[in-house]
Amino acid sequence: MTIDQQRLKTLTKELRDLNNQAYVQFTEDTLREDYEVDFYGQVKPFADKVQTLADEWKPLATKWALAEKPKYVYPIQIKDTHENMTIAAVQAFQKDTKEKRFIAMTKSIEYILESIEEQV
Repeated sequence: MTIDQQRLKTLTKELRDLNNQAYVQFTEDTLREDYEVDFYGQVKPFADKVQTLADEWKPLATKWALAEKPKYVYPIQIKDTHENMTIAAVQAFQKDTKEKRFIAMTKSIEYILESIEEQV
């Protein structure tokens, strides 16, 4: 396993954890009636962390996908997953987020990240 592949695997695991945190945040906190969002205390730090890791992950994942030709993972999916991760990181804290759509997005992100983690 190359250094790039090791880093990709580490980043993918961290992003899976953050995706799960976003899911839990939305389903357990944001959907509560009395939930109050703290933009600078919660949303911004979380979204910044996801953005930083996702920005490092995307080129490594794309390079890996082009070189290794893994099953069911294509560069366009990596691009879309990157975009969805950054969106989900913010939407997890918004009360007006559509529940069904948000859950589908986090499941889609999880599928791609899990596929990559298993195949690296």
